[in-house]
Amino acid sequence: MCSCQDALTEKRKQTKKNLVLKMISLSLSLFLLCVSQLFLFSMSFVGFAKAFQGSYMKSSITQIERRFDIPSSFIGVIDGSFEIGNLLVIAFVSYFGAKMHRPRLIGAGCLIMALGSFLTALPHFFQGLYKYETTISHSSEANGTETILPCLNNESRPQGDDLPSAETQTECEKVAGSSLWVYVFLGNMLRGFGETPVMPLGLSYLDDFAKKENTAFYLVTILGPMFGFMLGSFCAKLYVDIGAVDLDTITINHKDSRWVGAWWLGFLLTGAVMLLAGIPFWFLPRSLPKQEKSPDNKSADAQEGEQDTFITMDSSKSPPSEKQEPVTMAALAKDFLPSLRRLFSNTIYLLIILTNLVQVNGFIGLITFKPKFIEQTYGQSQSKAIFMIGILNLPAVALGIITGGFVMKRFKLNVLGAAKICIAASFFSFCLLLSQYFVHCGNIHVAGLTVSYQGEPEVSYQEQSLLSQCNSGCSCSLKHWDPVCSNNGLTYASPCLAGCQSSTGVGKELVYQNCTCVGDAHLPAANRSAVLGQCPHQDSCDHMFKIYMGLSVLGAFISACGATPGYVILLRSIQPDLKSLSLGMQTLIARTLGGIPPPIYFGALIDGTCLKWGVKRCGGRGACRLYDSNFKTFVQYCMYLDFRHGHCQNGDTEYLLSLFLNLPARHSAAQFLYCFIGQS
Repeated sequence: MCSCQDALTEKRKQTKKNLVLKMISLSLSLFLLCVSQLFLFSMSFVGFAKAFQGSYMKSSITQIERRFDIPSSFIGVIDGSFEIGNLLVIAFVSYFGAKMHRPRLIGAGCLIMALGSFLTALPHFFQGLYKYETTISHSSEANGTETILPCLNNESRPQGDDLPSAETQTECEKVAGSSLWVYVFLGNMLRGFGETPVMPLGLSYLDDFAKKENTAFYLVTILGPMFGFMLGSFCAKLYVDIGAVDLDTITINHKDSRWVGAWWLGFLLTGAVMLLAGIPFWFLPRSLPKQEKSPDNKSADAQEGEQDTFITMDSSKSPPSEKQEPVTMAALAKDFLPSLRRLFSNTIYLLIILTNLVQVNGFIGLITFKPKFIEQTYGQSQSKAIFMIGILNLPAVALGIITGGFVMKRFKLNVLGAAKICIAASFFSFCLLLSQYFVHCGNIHVAGLTVSYQGEPEVSYQEQSLLSQCNSGCSCSLKHWDPVCSNNGLTYASPCLAGCQSSTGVGKELVYQNCTCVGDAHLPAANRSAVLGQCPHQDSCDHMFKIYMGLSVLGAFISACGATPGYVILLRSIQPDLKSLSLGMQTLIARTLGGIPPPIYFGALIDGTCLKWGVKRCGGRGACRLYDSNFKTFVQYCMYLDFRHGHCQNGDTEYLLSLFLNLPARHSAAQFLYCFIGQS
């Protein structure tokens, strides 16, 4: 009887022990699952913050250009400083970082990116108030009204046309803070430095420890560019010195080419978001157990064998052991060059590098100056141009990426099927991009620049063409840009150049009277008056803009449909132990030769289409105020079409040739990856 009770007691103890072990195992599994999901969420958030920050920088390019009075080619150098920061460290971070504590490296990168944003905004607090150029001279009357004397009949030419002495200019630049753009340059470079570990290490960490079906969780990063451009649109409507000046005294609005928005405000916000996004990574473990695959996905492992035939492996080498052995920095450094040799001996990877360079050159050049292009070509404000890109183009890109992934999963396409999707996306998006060149408005009618003073089309790049017989009695400055719009539809570079003799009203309600040049134009006019600001484009231009945006959005969607299939091709072409290094080296080369030069030479070519340059506060040439839209459209689209067409067409030819010759089609298909990033 006693022995039976002892056996029963022992059995109960064993049952309790097993139950405790199961509970511990379940708790551990839940903990690991929570940590894995936390990393996925954190990676999603930091991806959103990075895209949010980067797209805001792109949307603020024109505002920074105007605030510091620098040409487009110079703003291209500032924009390229982000890539310079990447260039300095990305190869080593991608390689050595894969062997270290990846989450903490990502957290440190987020902190550096946040500091970079704060540094970029710093010049605003050191500069004085923004003073836009104007030619108005004031004289107050006893009754409080204001009399403007634009035509200075008996005075010499204004001092704005004379070059200041070296001492005066140096002192003026010191007061105006003209060299503070260096902080923007360094802040953007610091952002590039901090961004280095985020994508290569984050994506490799996800691929190593997360379920493949969970990778769609961080598609929330696609929302980052959209919110970045929307923030850029909002800040572009706010005056740069909001809160420090009486806005009623500002005579220009957000549609004026002299307007500068509150560009600094967005950098403070994006920096705070990035700082918050990096916090979770400091508390994540170095590695996690691989999550088990669901039964539905186990059958899909058969398709992984496709990579075995896709990548040439040395059969003499045994597969790597699952147990990771401790490695030293010396061993890592010794293996670095052999790893590079293995990577660049991969023909598919080399094709991806070459096609990536061509694509990035065209894409970066276009997206950097697209808001300015819309503003100058279609007469839209910077705020609206940025908003339309963020609310229409970027969601179309996101939808296209998701659609491409859905088609891949729904029809269970292999690499060959992915390449076919890329070919179709390439062809149709190219046709839509080509058609956009024919949908644009002509130049705005500016007397002496795009038309003669009689209203006849006549483009001139010479300052002397601003003079005419109708304003010969006025000592007008030829350098300043202070446009007025007459009721005959012509814009004049300044009230003086319009020959205006008097004015009525105050501030934004100012109306110039007795403008002699208005009467000389062979155009119908009710009177010889003019109001502040440029004349709007023709009514048909709004219709053209709607067509352009429709074509742009459709092209962005179709183009993005090939992005996910292209990314699948890329991942199938790289050996597993070289994933981090391959992504890092690809980013390094693309940003060195494809990210830094395009904004500079695109900006230089766009500067070549400038009809009217502004004047700096201390003298000298400032930012461009008016472009030759017809020539600018030709330059920008011909260059982008040349890059995109030459790149994609060569890839199509090689791929189709491989089909006819019955060669391994996967090899030539891989080069389509970067051919199909949407036009945003």
